[in-house]
Amino acid sequence: MDINNYAVIMAGGIGSRFWPMSTTEFPKQFIDMLGTGKSLLQQTFSRITKFIPEENILILTNDRYRDLVLDQLPTLTEAQLVLEPAMRNTSPCILLAALKIKKWNPDAKMLVAPSDHWIEDEAAFTKDVMTCFKAIDSTNRLITLGITPTFPNTGYGYIEVGNEVSAETSLCKVTQFREKPNYDTAKKFIAQGNFLWNAGIFAWSVSGIVAAFEDHLPEMLTLFNQGVPALNAKGEATFVSENYGKAENISIDFGILEKSKDVFVIKANFDWNDLGTWGALHDKMTNVAEENAVVRAIPHLREATGNMILTEKEKLVVVDGLKDYIIVDKEESLLIFPKKKEQEIKQLLSELKDKFGEKYT
Repeated sequence: MDINNYAVIMAGGIGSRFWPMSTTEFPKQFIDMLGTGKSLLQQTFSRITKFIPEENILILTNDRYRDLVLDQLPTLTEAQLVLEPAMRNTSPCILLAALKIKKWNPDAKMLVAPSDHWIEDEAAFTKDVMTCFKAIDSTNRLITLGITPTFPNTGYGYIEVGNEVSAETSLCKVTQFREKPNYDTAKKFIAQGNFLWNAGIFAWSVSGIVAAFEDHLPEMLTLFNQGVPALNAKGEATFVSENYGKAENISIDFGILEKSKDVFVIKANFDWNDLGTWGALHDKMTNVAEENAVVRAIPHLREATGNMILTEKEKLVVVDGLKDYIIVDKEESLLIFPKKKEQEIKQLLSELKDKFGEKYT
């Protein structure tokens, strides 16, 4: 393994669309969503350790999840945690991680990957990431891995792909990033043939991403540069606690990638599912829409099709006459909800918080 290669796993989200399994106190990245015996975070970490030294992997998460991370990944050291004391989107935490890595190794390249995606072909994933690292070379290129669309999905951002600049790595210039489209626009993207889904998987050198912050978010860089002497040392937690909340609340897409002229894309060769909704989990478990997808439950089904059925523990679940429903059973809550309305679960969660506080959410 190349000791100059690092990875940053993003594990700070709440996963509200996976309520009731995913809650503020125990969000989806820490849950075994597919009944494999490992949480999504553990699977992501295991996948990345196959090509990046374990000691070179950092976990970005909210400080309230510190103990959860260390419990699930007990070989980590405290220095490998980047703990956010406030929600400030992805730009501040990625910059903080880059500055930590740069202080360890100014020649480092870093992968940024979500903790809650499902990738089955790990060999293809490894090969694609190594291709990204190769394409970075000694440049300030900012590279993203794009996913070939399989249908006009309105839940993903899209990447408009421009001219190829390297036949060896299939590296292409990014023309622009496009926000989540409506259905008709998504169909046009698919028909045009030069659009990829934005999976939120990035690779760059630490010097390259820091230079991009200097160009496009200089105030944030100035703020965090004040704490560089404290990073990877005893004073880090104090500096972060006192200053992180002052950073602009902005995503890496808006803050850097949509502004930079050095953004490139490589089309991924691995299978991918962002597991963003219960419907996405159903699609991951079966490619037949009429089939029921079941996790941990012992099902007894009659005239029941297309349902997503999950129980926290193994238990008998009898379903009669339901089609395309989400059925999720936890000790303190039960969800029976139409799949076609799954985008409303986030709003439902807000209503439940207003009524019950955080008791069930």
